[in-house]
Amino acid sequence: MKSNISFSDTSIAFSYKSDKELKKSYLLFLSINNPVLSKLGANIVKFALKVKVPIKGIIRNTVFHQFCGGESISQCDATINKLANYNIKTILDYAAEGDSGESNYEKVTSEILNTVEKAASNSNIPFSVFKPTGIASKELLEKIQLGENLSNKEMEEFEAIRNRYDTIAKTCLKHGIQLYVDSEDSFYQDPIDDMVTELMEKYNKRKAVVFNTYQMYRRGMLNNLMEASERGKEKGYHVGAKLVRGAYMEMERERAEEKGYDDPILPDKESTDRQYDDALKYCVENIDHMELCSGSHNENSNYLLTELIQRHNLAKDDKRIFFAQLFGMSDHISFNLAHHGYNVVKYVPYGPIETVMPYLFRRAEENTSIAGQSSRELELITKEMKRRKAK
Repeated sequence: MKSNISFSDTSIAFSYKSDKELKKSYLLFLSINNPVLSKLGANIVKFALKVKVPIKGIIRNTVFHQFCGGESISQCDATINKLANYNIKTILDYAAEGDSGESNYEKVTSEILNTVEKAASNSNIPFSVFKPTGIASKELLEKIQLGENLSNKEMEEFEAIRNRYDTIAKTCLKHGIQLYVDSEDSFYQDPIDDMVTELMEKYNKRKAVVFNTYQMYRRGMLNNLMEASERGKEKGYHVGAKLVRGAYMEMERERAEEKGYDDPILPDKESTDRQYDDALKYCVENIDHMELCSGSHNENSNYLLTELIQRHNLAKDDKRIFFAQLFGMSDHISFNLAHHGYNVVKYVPYGPIETVMPYLFRRAEENTSIAGQSSRELELITKEMKRRKAK
C-alpha cells in the first residue's frame, strides 16, 4: 500500500519561510555542507565566546535562528504560533548543556517544569521533554550501571535523581501533558531505562504519559522494545516508545575500542534502518498497548509509517502516533506530513545563546556527518528558490 505523500513538494515544505529567510537558510546549509568550513566556523565561534568577543548577534541571526526558538520560553511564542498555523505542534526543549552539580540539576528541573506549565496553557504544546543528564550525574549513572557500591552521599544523590524524574512525570500527569525522556550513551543508559520503566508503570495506567527513547542503531534494541511492551501488557500499563536512530555513534565506538568491550552499535546503516523499520512495524501492530513517536529524518521510514497507518486502518491523526523532527531540519518531511493530516511535532530548542552552543555545534556536526543530510536540505531549498523565482 503506497503512500501518496511527496516529500519533494517544496511549496509546502517551505511555505512558512519568506524569501529572505529561505536565502538565509540556503547560506547556512551551504556553509554546514562544507566540512572544513563548518569545523573552522565552530572553532572560531568557540574561541570568540571564550575570549568574550561580541558575536552573539551574528550567532542569533544565523545558526541560532535556524535551529532554536528563542532564548526563553516566552521568546518561543512566535515559533510555536507559526508552526501551529501549519498544523505542527511544538515540544519546548531546554537545550542548555554541560553544567553539573545538585544546584544546577535543580535549576534545570525547575525550567523543565516551566515547560510543562507552558504546555498546560497551550494546546499546541502536547509534550514536554528532558535530557536525563541535564538533571543527573552521568558519572553516578555509570557507576550504578557497572554495579559498583555507592557511598551514602551517592545514594542520597541517586534518590534525588529519582525524585526529580518523578516530580516531572507527576506534574505532566496532573496537566495532561505527555513526557519524552531522551536517551543517552549506552554505558549509563541502563539506570535511566529502569527509572523510566518505573515511571511508566506508575503513571501510564490509562494512556502513555511517560515515553522512553529507543536508539535503534544499538544492537538488540528491538528486543528491548518488545520486552518493554510485553512487561507493560503483563503489568497493565501502556508503553510510550519514542524511536530514534541515535546520535553518539563515533563516541560509542571509540569508547568500546578504548575500553575493550564489544561495539554496542550495529555494523552499518542498512542494519540500523532495518531495525528501525521493524520497530515501527512492531509498535503499530501493538498500538492498542503502546503509543509511538517516530523521531526520524529518514524519508523512507516516514513513508513506511504512513503506509503502516493506512494498512492497519488507523486514522491519520490517531493520537497514539506522532512524527517528530528537529526544528530547522527536514521541513520537507514535517510540513508535508502535517499538510496531509498526520500528527507532527517539532522539537524547538531554546535557552541562552552561550548555553545552547553545545547543542548547536552538534546540529552542525550532525548535518555535516550524516550522509547527504545538509546536501538534501540544500537541494530542496535551491529547488524552492528556483520555483519562487519562476513564478
